[in-house]
Amino acid sequence: MANSSYSPVTQDVIEALKNIVGAGNVITNDEKIESYSHDETEAAVYGHNPDVVVTPLNTEQVAAVVKLANEKHIPITPRGAGSGLSGGAIPEYGGIVLSIEKMNKFLELDRANMVAVAEAGVVTNDLATLVQNEGLFFAGYPMSLQTCMIGGNIAENAGGGKAVKYGVTGRYILGIELVTPLGDIVQLGGKLVKDVTGYDLKSLIIGSEGTLGIVTKAIIKLIGYPTARADILALFKTPKEAIDLVPVILSKGIAPTSIEIMDQLSVITTCKYLNESLPYENCGAMLLIEIDGTSAPQIEMDLVEAGKLCEANGATEVYVTEDKNNIERIWNVRRNIAEAFKVYSPIQSLEDIVVPISRIPEIIPELERMGEKYGIKIPCYGHAGDGNLHATLVKDPDMSMEQWKKNEVECLEELYKVTGDLGGKISGEHGIGLKRRKYLKDIIDPVELGLMRAVKRAWDPNNIMNPGKIFA
Repeated sequence: MANSSYSPVTQDVIEALKNIVGAGNVITNDEKIESYSHDETEAAVYGHNPDVVVTPLNTEQVAAVVKLANEKHIPITPRGAGSGLSGGAIPEYGGIVLSIEKMNKFLELDRANMVAVAEAGVVTNDLATLVQNEGLFFAGYPMSLQTCMIGGNIAENAGGGKAVKYGVTGRYILGIELVTPLGDIVQLGGKLVKDVTGYDLKSLIIGSEGTLGIVTKAIIKLIGYPTARADILALFKTPKEAIDLVPVILSKGIAPTSIEIMDQLSVITTCKYLNESLPYENCGAMLLIEIDGTSAPQIEMDLVEAGKLCEANGATEVYVTEDKNNIERIWNVRRNIAEAFKVYSPIQSLEDIVVPISRIPEIIPELERMGEKYGIKIPCYGHAGDGNLHATLVKDPDMSMEQWKKNEVECLEELYKVTGDLGGKISGEHGIGLKRRKYLKDIIDPVELGLMRAVKRAWDPNNIMNPGKIFA
């Protein structure tokens, strides 16, 4: 999408970028640039090539690139691993993509303050593994931890399957180093558990999707690694029976790490994809409940109580396991749902609506109704313990693209309206990006939207920092 208000990336700009970051860190080759044109959204629909990609090595270089972009009025798109699902790292207006991939140093493990310090390009799984080897735990990581980077997690305030107990990324970010949209470098927060010194600007940056600056470094809170773990796989006749159990478990004093739901369509499709023999034939939905901690006796007590609650609330089968191989086996089904549906149909819209936990049972029949109305498969799976559901619209392979595009738009509008009517929001962890921005005005208070726009204008007066994300 062209925007005449922005200046083109000329050869002089490219030479200036080479002077800042070094010629080897400036990419202009069309073939190499293409991989920076999209994230995990549908490339044919949302993708757009940048004019140039830079891969700086340090914060000072990032700041210099941002200052150049302001001076020349060129849009700049921050990028981590490109694993996002809302188009947040897509350079819609071309310009400069600034990738943090080479800023990947683990800087410090501070046991006295129970924090790790890392550059934003560190792969989340690498950080989690490193601190785990020291008996420590970064509890805020999302389920795509093997590819995503710390900086991207902060930009999206990423969550995952363990959020019901441990919360999302933002809970564990005590401090950040930020390059502002004007190219200034600022430290926000620090190695402090408590800090109410002025506005909490750090929290404003977390989840801002790269529209208010580029995080280059993070101070990450760690906790002790849970030494014991057990899982329950409970089968139910209907999704409603499974969902109805969630508030029951949460109200009984049990602190599950995860409560994941998989409806019948999700389970059958994924088990076939993995050649898995779980007994899903007469199952309308499955709940995957995980309990962890440092006290094996306490976990055993919670496990027994949770199992009894499953049986008392309609579970037809309850499987309990503390064996690592079996735990990995059942989690493998949950993790591969999205991949399984890509095999069935690569054209889909992966949503991450979130509603109050008590309203989850009401959303299931609405999804079934919409699926029938629009001729779209809508498997429902996700984080039942915190109300964040992946209601994925999957195109029927026999449906024409013209019909799919029409039905997708109409179904999404209806899905978001229903979600809003239930007190929910249109994204629990993937963000707004460019994919959902046109719906934002319909789901939040106009005063709130105005405040967001005012913040954006104040921080980024030239509108060069990830333009087109969150707001049109």
